[in-house]
Amino acid sequence: MKTRKLGNSGPEVSALGLGCMGLSFGYGPATNKVDAIKLIRKAFELGVTFFDSAEAYGPYTNEELLGEALAPIRDQVVIATKFGFEKGQAASGLNSQPDHIRAVTEAALKRLRTDRIDLLYQHRVDPHVPIEEVAGAVKELIWEGKVKHFGMSEAGAQTIRKAHAVHPVAALQSEYSLWWREPEKEILPVLEELGIGFVPFSPLGRGFLTGAIDVNTTFDHTDFRNVVPRFAEENRKANQVVVDWINAFSKKKKATPAQVALAWVMAQKPWIVPIPGTTKIHRLEENLKAEQLLLSQEDLQEIEAAFATMEVQGARYPAALAQQVGK
Repeated sequence: MKTRKLGNSGPEVSALGLGCMGLSFGYGPATNKVDAIKLIRKAFELGVTFFDSAEAYGPYTNEELLGEALAPIRDQVVIATKFGFEKGQAASGLNSQPDHIRAVTEAALKRLRTDRIDLLYQHRVDPHVPIEEVAGAVKELIWEGKVKHFGMSEAGAQTIRKAHAVHPVAALQSEYSLWWREPEKEILPVLEELGIGFVPFSPLGRGFLTGAIDVNTTFDHTDFRNVVPRFAEENRKANQVVVDWINAFSKKKKATPAQVALAWVMAQKPWIVPIPGTTKIHRLEENLKAEQLLLSQEDLQEIEAAFATMEVQGARYPAALAQQVGK
């Protein structure tokens, strides 16, 4: 697999990474540990060198899983994790106090079975802690060799600028896909100006863009999508037009809808590295083949024209979570 550099100061990673959250958290019951380790190691065999986790995925169990799975190949991969919640749980509130950042990092190093975290993100901006203090705390950890690069997640443009002035932000992680293009307005121009890489999560629209979800789909009671307005039954019905179009286009390209959706994201900028997640090896293999699908300028124009006529229905977060993004 080809590699991409995350901005001017970030690490070089595989053009597609692996978002590991769904193996432990968010989309129903956790995957059996043996199967999850098998999937993570298969991703590495197929060329993935960039693995994304967070203390909040579980909490803690995802980092432990990644630590065990990647221990034999630790020096050949880039591991990203995140701090920012009290007790590692979004429900407990935000906490980006410098002493908390240090404590979380020390604990994550043990769970990940490593002596350094390659990319440490602030999971959500904490309005009670100046971002300059957050960047300063991570900068200290970088000086000490415990962290290699500083990242942010779902941060707004002005906050990114303030943090970057204290210590270079290597990457921003936020949602971005064919059905969530908000970052194009303010975020992508700022990242390009400052030389910051972009790591889109949910590049497959939390599974919807693959065509595997429709109005009749039922989610496990622990699945996050149950509370996401965009996945309400009436919105799934309205948004089916998006999937139908991608499906028809993908047939022309002799590809799958997932591959088209991922190839489109990668085609936007050379410093964008999507991190699709999956619990199934055959889906992993399908997703990674997207790196070989090159969309021409004509293809991109056709996609752009089609999506200009479609309006995606439903908010991407419930109201309480929406308040934590773009700050």
